[in-house]
Amino acid sequence: MEKRYMRLKLRLLAWVAGAAFLCAALCMVLWSLFQNTILGEPVKAIFYWFGRAFFGCTMEESRRFWMEKVLPNQAFLLNFILLAAMLAAFYVAMGRFTRWFDQISRAVHQMTVDAEQEIRLPRELAPLEGDLNEMRITLANRKREAEESAQRGRDLVVFLAHDLKTPLTSVLGYLTLLRDQPELDPSQRAKYAGIALEKAGRLEELISEFFDINRLEFCQIEEADESIRLSMLLEQICDEFWPIFEERRLMFRSAISEGLTVRGDPEKLARVFDNVLRNAVNYSPAGSTVGLRAFRQGGEITVSISNEGLEIPEQELNHIFEKFYRLDTARSTRTGGAGLGLAIAKEIVERHGGSIRAESTGKLTVFTITLPARKAGE
Repeated sequence: MEKRYMRLKLRLLAWVAGAAFLCAALCMVLWSLFQNTILGEPVKAIFYWFGRAFFGCTMEESRRFWMEKVLPNQAFLLNFILLAAMLAAFYVAMGRFTRWFDQISRAVHQMTVDAEQEIRLPRELAPLEGDLNEMRITLANRKREAEESAQRGRDLVVFLAHDLKTPLTSVLGYLTLLRDQPELDPSQRAKYAGIALEKAGRLEELISEFFDINRLEFCQIEEADESIRLSMLLEQICDEFWPIFEERRLMFRSAISEGLTVRGDPEKLARVFDNVLRNAVNYSPAGSTVGLRAFRQGGEITVSISNEGLEIPEQELNHIFEKFYRLDTARSTRTGGAGLGLAIAKEIVERHGGSIRAESTGKLTVFTITLPARKAGE
């Protein structure tokens, strides 16, 4: 900090030294004028003229005032003049300070009005200029993020209205059909009731995703902290997905190391792997392969879930874990929820001290989740 403002310190020191030098020089000149008879005569002449011109004094009255009042008090007069000179120098220096304050005030105001415009300050305030420009960039980024978040919030209303309306329409339609056509045979009734139940379950998933992300973001939730046999948890999740793999005609390969353990909330971690695996299934074409690998490396456990499909552009990967973001521009209700599954997964993983990232090369997309391994004795 000391070195950052060295230029400012030197400039202030130069001003103080200059003011002190000028005041000292003025004092010496005035003292010489009073003491030196050669220089003192012109001073007396000017004093006499001043008394006659402005106060109507005679030469004798002016000379008497000079001898009785001025000469005996010359030390006091010199000190008074010196003090006045020092005050004048201080006022000039303070004017420079106030100009700096005005420039800083305008720069701060500029940050709130137009954060895109670069801030310029005098060279003496270069360190402060750098700090203000860093703050300006931070504010601009936060403003941009807030605008994007607000836009996603507005999009959410449209997206949820679309995603909720489709299954709700189906539920109402099939229930109305069951009510208005009592002559339907039992097999048809069972079929229509099953479809209505499936669509109702779809509604529940969408609403549950929305409330889950809001609870994770805005509420302090008490989470369990217990030892989790991660190998067994992953194998159980994979078994639960076999009917979905069969239905989507997908091949599944897994390689899960034995004895993997972590600490945390088993239900929430199960939600993470379920969300990521479901995302991989939803974006995999029929006949492709979905893979899951889990292994320990050092003090971390890595779980990677991969699927074949179209490459995800890099700009899409930067947003894939944001709330309400979905890759399918048509927002088909078959290929995902409200765009909250990966956001929920990211929030849970980070609360467990881990990280999640996505990579897409060619036709292979890989989600990698890392979690701290349980230490011995925990």
